[in-house]
Amino acid sequence: MGKYLSSAIFLTFLLMSQYAFAQDYIVGEEDIIKITVYDHPDLTTTARVSGDGMINFPLIGSVSVQGLTVDEISGKISRLLSDGYLVDPHVSVFIEEFKSKKTIIMGQVKNPGIYALSGHTTFLELLSKAGGLTKDAGEKAIVKRRSGPAEEDENIIVIDLRRLVEEGDTSLDIALMDNDNIYIVKAGVFYITGEVKKPDAYKYEEGTTVIKAVTMAGGFTDKASTSRAKIIRKVDGKEQIIEKVEMDEPILQDDIIVVPESFF
Repeated sequence: MGKYLSSAIFLTFLLMSQYAFAQDYIVGEEDIIKITVYDHPDLTTTARVSGDGMINFPLIGSVSVQGLTVDEISGKISRLLSDGYLVDPHVSVFIEEFKSKKTIIMGQVKNPGIYALSGHTTFLELLSKAGGLTKDAGEKAIVKRRSGPAEEDENIIVIDLRRLVEEGDTSLDIALMDNDNIYIVKAGVFYITGEVKKPDAYKYEEGTTVIKAVTMAGGFTDKASTSRAKIIRKVDGKEQIIEKVEMDEPILQDDIIVVPESFF
């Protein structure tokens, strides 16, 4: 019983949050709004916001809704109708379709592109709309957000995808804003060759050790010299060789792990 009650409370909170967001939402070009007037069904109107922020409404004609929230539009139409048309009109405004607020998601998602923000949209909701991550997705998402009118007025938000998606840290599931530009980075790789069962290139994850890399490669062969494994690593464009690495040695992106054959 307590479980169902908690779920009901959560759903009620979610609906209230969505309603509060909708009331504060600033309408824009191409948004479609529905306007109703209590006890006057003949005035019910569904209107698309034009490029110059105008809608048409019965009796009062063209109305500018540019830069107004849902509540402000409701109040404005109420005042206009009160001016010689209706006595104490009660006007309700709802967003039928969110069209004006958009974001771009690119990189390692299955369906990159431009998406409309349908009201309160979080990063995970957008990721779902974009078909989810590809198998080559890395551990970071980069969100570029305008903070002012100039091109250089830009904030960078980095989202740790492993914490968010795999560990369920919903504190990272940020609400998206109009014109956010999101890029899902491609995962780095490392290479393992020599006396392992499946030598190949593998997806790099932060914290990967030599033994984890060997495990990903199917383990050692019977001929492997486990004490003579080495790492070939590029540092500042120059190749370095780390000899006789320990199994718990962390590896880096683009490392080449070489497991030689035993002499015996």
